Amino acid sequence: MSAEQTFHQAVKKSLKNSELQNRTINAAGKHQFAMAEAVKQFSDLELARNRAKYIKWRVNENLDKYLIDFEANLMRKGGKVIWADTAQTALTEIDQIIKKNQAKYIVKSKSTICNEIGLNEFLRSKSYDLTETDLGDFIVDGFNEKPFHSILPAAHKTKQEINDLLNQKISASLDIELNELTRDVRDYMRDKFYKADIGITGANFLIAENGMVCISENEGNVRLASTFVKTHIVVAGIDKMLPTLQDVDLFFSLLSSYGNGQKLMTYNTIVGPKGIDEQDSPTEFIVILVDNGRSNVLSTHDQREALSCIKCGACHFVCPVFTQIGGHSYESNYTGPIGSIIEPLSHGLKEYNHLSNASTSCGKCNDVCPVKIDISNHIIRNRRDTINLGKESTGEKLAWYTWTKAMLSRKNLNRSSSIKNFTFKQLYKADWGVEREFPKIEEKSFNQLWREKFGGV
Repeated sequence: MSAEQTFHQAVKKSLKNSELQNRTINAAGKHQFAMAEAVKQFSDLELARNRAKYIKWRVNENLDKYLIDFEANLMRKGGKVIWADTAQTALTEIDQIIKKNQAKYIVKSKSTICNEIGLNEFLRSKSYDLTETDLGDFIVDGFNEKPFHSILPAAHKTKQEINDLLNQKISASLDIELNELTRDVRDYMRDKFYKADIGITGANFLIAENGMVCISENEGNVRLASTFVKTHIVVAGIDKMLPTLQDVDLFFSLLSSYGNGQKLMTYNTIVGPKGIDEQDSPTEFIVILVDNGRSNVLSTHDQREALSCIKCGACHFVCPVFTQIGGHSYESNYTGPIGSIIEPLSHGLKEYNHLSNASTSCGKCNDVCPVKIDISNHIIRNRRDTINLGKESTGEKLAWYTWTKAMLSRKNLNRSSSIKNFTFKQLYKADWGVEREFPKIEEKSFNQLWREKFGGV
C-alpha cells in the first residue's frame, strides 16, 4: 500500500472519530488562549517575529558556514561532532557509541528528531534498556504510538486511558489526579537517571558562535538525563542553528510563548562539553548532526524557508485539517501545515505530495507562525512542483481540461443543470468521496439570471 493510500485510510478513520476531534479542538482552544496571553510579554510582537525571521533566513542562506563554525567551536571545547546524512547513519553511529561504552542503561528525553529517525524502535530491536523520560512521550511510548503533536504528544488521550496505562506500567492508582500521576512517574524514573550510562537528548537550538547546545523544557528530565550519565549524545537536525548567543533569548521566548503559552519555559539550559574545572558533567559530549532530507529542502529556492521552523506546533492547532484528522493520520514524522511542506520535499514529492494537498490554504498558519514562514503559499508551491514533475494523474488532467473548455464556452456554461451535475459527478466523484453528497449546481447560470433581470444578449 502506498503512503497516499495509507493516509487516505487513516483520514477516513479519524473523520469518524468525533471524540478525537472534540479532544483536539478542545486542546487547540486552550493552546490559543494561553498563547494569546503569553505573547503580550512582547512590547512589539511584529518586530520580534521579523527579527526572528531575518535571523533564520540568514542561517538558511549561510548554513554551510554556520555548521562548520559550530563543529570547530565544539571540538575546540573537547566535544565531538558526527555527521549523519541519513537516519540509518545516525542510528548506526549511536549503536557504535553504546557498544564502545558497553552501556547497559539509556535514558532519553523528548526529541522530535529521535522520533524521526526511529530511535526507540531501533534501540529496542537491539535489546538495549531504554527509558523515555518525558511524561507525554512516556505515555505515547507505552501505547506504542507516535506523538500526536510536537509539544503535546499525548493530547489525544483521555485521563482514563492514561490512568489505565500507568496502572499497568508503574502500578499507579486508577483514581488519582494528574499531578499525582506526574509524581508517580517521576518516582519511577528517578532510579533510571541514576543508573543510566548514556543520556540521549535533542536540541532546540545550536549556537554556531560557541559550539553550545540550547535545550528548553518544563519537567527537568532533560537536565537529569544529561547530568548523571557518562556520555551525553545530542541528536539535532542541521536546521537547528543560530548564529550567536545573543539570539537565544529571543528564540527561547518565542518558542515558549507559541509552543506552550508560557512567557518562558521552566528550564532553559545551554550545555556543552565538560569544562576543566567542572565535576558533575558527562565526560563525553557528542553531537550528531542529522540531514535526512533537509538538504533537499534547502536546495529549493522558496520552500527552504520551511527550515526556519522552531517546532513550536502553533500552526497545527489553527489548521482546520489538523483539528479534524489529528496528528496520527498524516503517517509521517512531521505533521500539520509545516509537515505538509517538509515531508514531501525531504523524502520525495512524487510519493508524499498527498500531504501538500491536505490543506485548505486558509492562511491561518501564516498568521500564527512565530518566525513568519509563508506556510500556505509554500504548500501551493509544492503542488506546482509536483505537477511539473508529471505527477498529475490522467483523471486530473481530463477533469481540468473539461473544466477549462466549459469555462471558455458560454454555450456550455448555459447548459441545463442536470447535464452539468452529471458531468461533475463523473469527473470528481472519486476525489470528492462516496460518503459526501456532491453539491448541486443551480438551475440557471449567472448569465441567464442577468438576462432575465436586465435583458441583453
